[in-house]
Amino acid sequence: MPVPISQMWTVATYVLAQKLRGRKQYPLVLMLEPLFRCNLACAGCGKIDYPDAILNQRLSVDDCLDAVDECGAPVVVLAGGEPLLHREIDEIAARIIARKKFVYLCTNALLLEKKIELFKPSAYFAWTVHLDGDREDHDRSVCREGVYDRAVAAIQLAKARGFRVNINATLFDTAEPDRVAGFFDAVTEIGIDGITVSPGYAYERAPDQQHFLNRRRTKELFRSIFVRGARRWSFNQSVLFLDFLAGNQSYRCTPWGNPTRNYFGWQRPCYLLGEGYAKTFKGLMADTDWDAYGTGNYEKCANCMVHSGYEASAVMDSVRNPLKAARVAFGGIRTEGDMADEIPLDRQRPAEYVFSRHVEEAMARLGGTDESSQRPSRGD
Repeated sequence: MPVPISQMWTVATYVLAQKLRGRKQYPLVLMLEPLFRCNLACAGCGKIDYPDAILNQRLSVDDCLDAVDECGAPVVVLAGGEPLLHREIDEIAARIIARKKFVYLCTNALLLEKKIELFKPSAYFAWTVHLDGDREDHDRSVCREGVYDRAVAAIQLAKARGFRVNINATLFDTAEPDRVAGFFDAVTEIGIDGITVSPGYAYERAPDQQHFLNRRRTKELFRSIFVRGARRWSFNQSVLFLDFLAGNQSYRCTPWGNPTRNYFGWQRPCYLLGEGYAKTFKGLMADTDWDAYGTGNYEKCANCMVHSGYEASAVMDSVRNPLKAARVAFGGIRTEGDMADEIPLDRQRPAEYVFSRHVEEAMARLGGTDESSQRPSRGD
């Protein structure tokens, strides 16, 4: 089972408790980025385009634990950047686990063999290895040959050591359904515990702006993949989110469901968009104009169907409508016929480009300047 029963029970009871308290906006997963630095430079990534002075910054162990306690979400994803570059990442993970939080450490696996001795298998811990397809597709995605083979070897090592291991696959418009299905079969044979899959988000700072999916293409792609054998694969995601990817559910984004804490603070509005930052989680929740974001509200969100925005929507729907979730789970994801109504875009506000300002402010606090912080993004 890709998601442990203990985690499903913890999340379900947590959601019910929030509902009984009358809370409409609450976190499910904390996206915690202890650093931005990475040892890869993927063409579709917009997370590492910072001056070295910022890339060299780290959240301390106490910063990370304070974020976990302040947020209160039952699940914590350690992301970045490459978390294994953080010298205290093992202590961060261990102390979050001690709080009975479910920890998913996202990694490209290049350092996993070197660092694995620092970690212990736990029902509260899983590796999430970044793999964007088979050997050819993944190595092209990360812009380096040989990474796929190293990642697979690291997965096999982690499984042999008794760890739970998932993969995280981001798909772009170059994805071919037959090859994706073959890739899912291959990683299943390796023995991974679950698959997290998502369409690529159009980071404004990503070097490759040509291969991000629009919503219609996303739905067509996932229908074409799922019809080839969805029941063979174990997804580490709610079945209603997968049904959403196939165009059968119409959800609004719930960005507060996956709040992000990084060097800049609590990121508004979500993991994918850094439009502003709050000093506290309470400030993030109270002072963010959530209605200003999401598909139909904001131009940058027009094509987004990423799990960091919509998984929480699907989970909350599953709790509200368990029979619907059960029907999809047992009946399968529909891969033909009409799709759910799409969100109209005629009233969305135009994109704002604020990246450079945030970088300049951070550099000023650090007492330095960097030419890359002056590089304008599209629309600046």
